[in-house]
Amino acid sequence: MIPQLRRQFNANFTPEKYRAFLDGLNRACGTHVKFRNCETPCFLPKPLVDRMVGYGQDLIHQLVDDPEHRRRSDAALPADFRVRDEAPRPLFIQVDFGLVRTPTSAIEPKLVEIQGFPSLYAFQVAIAEEYRKAYSLDPSLRFLPPGMDVQAYYGLLRRAVVGDRDPENVVLLEINPFEQKTLPDFLLTANICGIRIVNAFDVIQKGRKLFYKCAHRQIPIHRIYNRVIFDELARNGRSLPFDISGPLDVEWAGHPNWFFRISKFSIPFLRHPSVPQTRFLNELESPPDQPERYVLKPLFSFAGLGVIVGPTREQLAAIPTEKRSQYILQERLEFEPVIETPCGPTKVEVRVMFLWLDEPQPGAVLLRLGRGSMMGVDYNRNMDWVGSSAAFYPPE
Repeated sequence: MIPQLRRQFNANFTPEKYRAFLDGLNRACGTHVKFRNCETPCFLPKPLVDRMVGYGQDLIHQLVDDPEHRRRSDAALPADFRVRDEAPRPLFIQVDFGLVRTPTSAIEPKLVEIQGFPSLYAFQVAIAEEYRKAYSLDPSLRFLPPGMDVQAYYGLLRRAVVGDRDPENVVLLEINPFEQKTLPDFLLTANICGIRIVNAFDVIQKGRKLFYKCAHRQIPIHRIYNRVIFDELARNGRSLPFDISGPLDVEWAGHPNWFFRISKFSIPFLRHPSVPQTRFLNELESPPDQPERYVLKPLFSFAGLGVIVGPTREQLAAIPTEKRSQYILQERLEFEPVIETPCGPTKVEVRVMFLWLDEPQPGAVLLRLGRGSMMGVDYNRNMDWVGSSAAFYPPE
């Protein structure tokens, strides 16, 4: 999107540099990165990045400050996963934007999704630094907010994850974490924060207290950096060895309730120029005249599971009445292919990753490049110059 930098990168690209980038990324993460990482970073104009940050902060406050959204989102919390001692605000929020072309030919960010759950906060720094090394990028190009270097960012992440607890008593909790594609982020986070990665199925409960095992010791858990998507447990018929909804003497770094409160469920409540028309399926009196211009989304799906782009009238009608409140119908966005690559113009989705300690603070920006019907990896298989990426922008 910065033509000079784009042309310069493409002209100097070699497969050897890309292999060096991937090798460096694996070394930095301490494991093989299983998901696809794009051949190229993206060079975004800083005013565009600033606009997405500002939009994201507006949307976050609009939801958290809205008593009606708070009241209605109570119904979105599954009874089995309604966790006590809820934080008054989300600690981690992801705001995803697609870039579309307006009738005036301007490129404008439009909201795709918003989620009160952690993302790849540690990995995103690693991928940006490896792009810089492998391709000898101009050192003046930035990938963190103004005034923030990598060490300051790590300090912010440690403050969010560890708080004022002893790192020994803080765990990154996930289901079978060493089998997850996001393991690289887990390993980096554990190293940055000095905490332990713990399988949720290995947690021990004694009364109100939780423990994990380490070298034949049972170590108390005082704070949990939560990476478990509890709704997946219900879908897979699994249960935890501790009572997630009961009284527990534990803090949450990312309280689980916010996964449900700020989610696809929230989009119909938003009123903002960046938000496409979105309605709960059960609130539609009749299907739209042109359903192909919409996207049908289950409220709590992850990684595009269950999403139908351009549903038919028959597909909309087939959803049972009692389940229609669990879907939204969102105006379809036509992403503009703004990234010129040797494989042709490519679309990009931009995720601004916020941490809310004092105010919603943007961190690194995660990108996904794709040419498929959707931006997830499963929709861009067997393609080159697609996948996860990082955003760089010139200094002010």
